[in-house]
Amino acid sequence: MKVERIRLRNFKCYGDADLGLERGVTIVHGVNGSGKSTLLEGVFFALYGSKALDNRTLDDVITTGEEEAEVELAFRHDDVDYRIERHLKLRGDRATTTKCVLETPNSTIEGATDVRRKVTNLLRMDAEAFVNCAYVRQGEVNKLIHASPSDRQDMIDDLLQLGALEEYRERASDARLGVKTVLDGQRDVLEDLRNQVDQKEDKELHERLNELESRRADIANEIENFESQRENASETLEASTEVLERHEETREEIETLEEEIETLRSKINETERKRENASETIDERKSRRDELADERETITAEIDHANESDGDGDAIGDDDTPESIELPQALESTADVEERIDALEGRDEQLRDDLETLRVEINERSNEKERLETEADEFESEATQKREKATELESKIADDENAIDEREEKLSTLDERIETARERFEGSSIDFGDAADRRETVAEERKAVVSELGDVAAEIKAVESSIEEGETLLAEGKCPECGQPVEDSPHVNVLEEKRETLSELEEKREALEEEREELDERIDRAETLREAERDVERLSDNRQNVAQLLEEKRETLSDRRDRCEELRETADELESEAEEKREATDDIEAAIGDSRSELGEINGTRGDIRAELEDLHRLVEIDDEREEIEREIENARERREDWQTMNDERREQLSNKRDRKRALEDEFDEQRVEQARERKRSAEDYLEKVDEKLSTLREKRNEVQNAIGGVENELEELERLRERLESIESRCDDLESLYEEAETLQATYGELRAELRQRNVETLERLLNETFELVYQNDSYASIDLDGQYRLTVYQKDGEPLEPEQLSGGERALFNLSLRCAIYRLLAEGVEGTAPMPPLILDEPTVFLDSGHVTQLVSLVESMRDLGVEQIVVVSHDEELVGAADELVRVEKDATSNRSELERGEPPEIALLGSD
Repeated sequence: MKVERIRLRNFKCYGDADLGLERGVTIVHGVNGSGKSTLLEGVFFALYGSKALDNRTLDDVITTGEEEAEVELAFRHDDVDYRIERHLKLRGDRATTTKCVLETPNSTIEGATDVRRKVTNLLRMDAEAFVNCAYVRQGEVNKLIHASPSDRQDMIDDLLQLGALEEYRERASDARLGVKTVLDGQRDVLEDLRNQVDQKEDKELHERLNELESRRADIANEIENFESQRENASETLEASTEVLERHEETREEIETLEEEIETLRSKINETERKRENASETIDERKSRRDELADERETITAEIDHANESDGDGDAIGDDDTPESIELPQALESTADVEERIDALEGRDEQLRDDLETLRVEINERSNEKERLETEADEFESEATQKREKATELESKIADDENAIDEREEKLSTLDERIETARERFEGSSIDFGDAADRRETVAEERKAVVSELGDVAAEIKAVESSIEEGETLLAEGKCPECGQPVEDSPHVNVLEEKRETLSELEEKREALEEEREELDERIDRAETLREAERDVERLSDNRQNVAQLLEEKRETLSDRRDRCEELRETADELESEAEEKREATDDIEAAIGDSRSELGEINGTRGDIRAELEDLHRLVEIDDEREEIEREIENARERREDWQTMNDERREQLSNKRDRKRALEDEFDEQRVEQARERKRSAEDYLEKVDEKLSTLREKRNEVQNAIGGVENELEELERLRERLESIESRCDDLESLYEEAETLQATYGELRAELRQRNVETLERLLNETFELVYQNDSYASIDLDGQYRLTVYQKDGEPLEPEQLSGGERALFNLSLRCAIYRLLAEGVEGTAPMPPLILDEPTVFLDSGHVTQLVSLVESMRDLGVEQIVVVSHDEELVGAADELVRVEKDATSNRSELERGEPPEIALLGSD
């Protein structure tokens, strides 16, 4: 696999980054915290999504202050091009994936889960395997060495896909145990079935079935005999019942005829009473008709009299008004009355419209009056408020003038304090603004002096110790330098030389202490002047703030004066407008009085019209009632005639029913009825007894039939048990065979895993020694031993074994890198030609390495490239690694925006591996 291009937008510290990667060794270089590792995290996240985030969440990868992020990765795998694109978006407090697409030459895969599954299948490793093999993340360089042997075994087995064989072996073991459990259960079932079959066969079911069937036939014959006799008794009962029912029907018909005869007599009498009542009603209605005629005549005369008293009686209303209405002269008919009503209602409608118009005018003028009065009150109230606000502003104007005087005085005081602070630099060699730099420079000089003073003190201590030791040897008669006898020794005078050296070192220490004290005084002076600079800066900021506040207060004072004058002018205008409104209300009040007078006249005219209308409506009611009375009289006459016809028909029906009753009474035979009752009682007694007997026999037959069914069910159950017994025996044979096969399969998977692990251990040990030899040529280590449980042992040149944890920090880190590279080579050889390995990625591998070990790391990187690793990406801040680069990418972070930017650099012409 080869990474072609990685593009990031709003991903952590990257705003917008686009980088293409080539074959060979690519060094991503930059200072710590510049965002180098984030670039590789983007590649890892593009491949595996949220599984690459450890314990972090999706919202952690979106740049602070942004709501969306995008990651795009293009790579080539097994000579096929692929592209992954992931988009994230903040929704509230959580980030979600809005787009996740993997484009292949043949299809497009969507969805985070499906894309991760496809990538895992392509690379033959999930996210955990990826970081254990190809991606050495920052701080995890010693991960394999610090792991326990069992954890290391699991990691490497998973990478070499041996875990699948263990999974298959466990599955085979589970299957074997499952088959054993099922087999034991089936054997128990088999034994139980055999016992059940034996119990059924001991019951002699066929002989018992024959006995029950013979008994059932005898009971059936007896039932058939009784049922024949019961049928004869039923026929006798049916004939007797028919005679009695006919007798009952005749008797009921006679009773019905008697009731109907009585009913007809009652109806004839009732109808005659109705005819008499109808005659009385006709007389009453005629009397009411005459009363209504008299009332109508009286009302008509009153109306004519009223019209004659008003004038000629031809119109209602003033003669000189266009609304006068012509009225009919006579009120002889209902049509005349209705015509006069229509005319009066029309006039009333006109007056009502005029009345409504006046009311609307009065209402509108009243509303206008209230509106004007309200506006006048509001104008006066607003004028009062504005005058009160003007008074408040005048008070604030006085406060503003006092505040301006105070701030002008404060500005003067600040100017004096600033000038006093600047005067502290007069006569000093440090210019204003340079105190901080001068202090830092002097502090660096002091640091060098203190360091040198420490070295001198250590030398003095060493010389004093040497002198003391030499004096002790000299007192014993030995040479103070070589420890040999003093006689003829050329080194006897060495103590004097050391004392001179000690004196020189003490003089140098005194000079350095004096220089340190002088530097301390210079640092104090610089610190004092730096404090003066801070005072000037602080006072200048205060002066600027006070000046700004003073300017704002002056502007506020001017605005308030203008506002105060404007408020008083507005108050005068409002009072003038209020006076105009009140004058307008007086004119409106006079117009309202005139309209109300006219309203009263119209109401009086309408009262006269309504009184006459009431009399006219009564005439209409009288005419309607008279017509109704005429109809009632006619209806009553017609009903009397109908009732006469109805009674004639009823009398004829009454005669016919009396004739029918006499005929039925002649047919009635009491002796025949008594004989039928006797036969019926005898038949009912026999049927009651024979039914009890038949019921008893049927119950016995059912009992025998149930017993036969039970025996037949047991026979069927016996046959089913025999069939099931045969099936279970066959199944037990199959399960025993399957158990043996599962046992064999379990052993085969275990042996295959052990064999493959041993072969991989041998190959990994060989590759690890080859890699380690390249790194540690001519060094103190001879070889590495790797046992079947992946326990590692390092042997020194003298054959002494060491645990990897006994190595120094740098050697342990380099050893672990060698192990990771050996595992990478093993996996590459194992799948060569089918699924090429992903790039080898090293994130800050020099964290635990000194300069010498960094050189060995460069050798390791070069060796992996020479062994055919197509693409190696190393992230580091170490300049020494730059020499191993085929491609150099520099990462810098903008201090203002806190965003990282990429820049492709030129690699050096000579790699560190080949330099002297």
